[in-house]
Amino acid sequence: MIKNAIWMLAAALGQETPKLDVREVEGRVALHRAGEDRPRVVQNARPDTRPFLHPIVAPDGRGVLTEESPGHHKHQTGLYVGLLKVNGRDYFHNRGADYYRRTALEPGKADANRASWTVGYDWLGPEKAVILAESQRWTLVDQGTSYVLDLDWTAQAAVDVTVARHDYGGLFLRMPWRKEGEAVNSEGQKNGAAEGKRARWVDVGMPIEGRPDWGHIAILDHKTNPEHPIPWRVDGQLGVGPARSRVGDWTIKKGDGVRFRYRFLVYTGAGAPEKVEAEWQSFTK
Repeated sequence: MIKNAIWMLAAALGQETPKLDVREVEGRVALHRAGEDRPRVVQNARPDTRPFLHPIVAPDGRGVLTEESPGHHKHQTGLYVGLLKVNGRDYFHNRGADYYRRTALEPGKADANRASWTVGYDWLGPEKAVILAESQRWTLVDQGTSYVLDLDWTAQAAVDVTVARHDYGGLFLRMPWRKEGEAVNSEGQKNGAAEGKRARWVDVGMPIEGRPDWGHIAILDHKTNPEHPIPWRVDGQLGVGPARSRVGDWTIKKGDGVRFRYRFLVYTGAGAPEKVEAEWQSFTK
């Protein structure tokens, strides 16, 4: 414990770059800092359920910034992707074997403070025929006092696909809301005022058990994504996600694909909109 405390202090002072280690155990890809038993980020990728990231531990190790299946939204699982009304099927509220089948799990490798991994899933129709073939390529850069996490999400249609209009669905983040917090978008709109509004990014912050200040996860939408700047879902418990389907129905023809790119800035303390905006500029330049 003394060794870890000294390491975290050195990292906070910028005296040492974190080193990452990637471990795969029974459908989980766990990212550890060298010398630590507790993982900092875990990719859950079981063979027959929707993949998701949880926990995402604060960069200083104090507190977990994601939540799985809270009582107010049991279907929400940390950080994940799930669309509604895909040829009439709901992949947002349903996450079991009738909807998802894993096709790939590649733990990748770590290089100093950078790690990458890939998961692939078939989205299944009513007779378990494939509708979409999904790939999630993740990269994490551990900056010591913050993480930069990138997702390159692609899907290829096995049949003609229509995603019907809905107020939410797609990428989604669930943090451990306890009746306090704030979601602020790139336009300066907050909480309910940010619901349904177009923005480049949304930063969600709230108190986290085990720490004296707030934890933050900012979601950055890439400018090449369809309908950018995208309308966002911001629910009453500060569950947040960019929602392409708010714009209207959209389609993917059989054999065609779609791509969305996102970046997440994970940090603690006071909200830092200037830092988030600078990260968005770096991400999209």
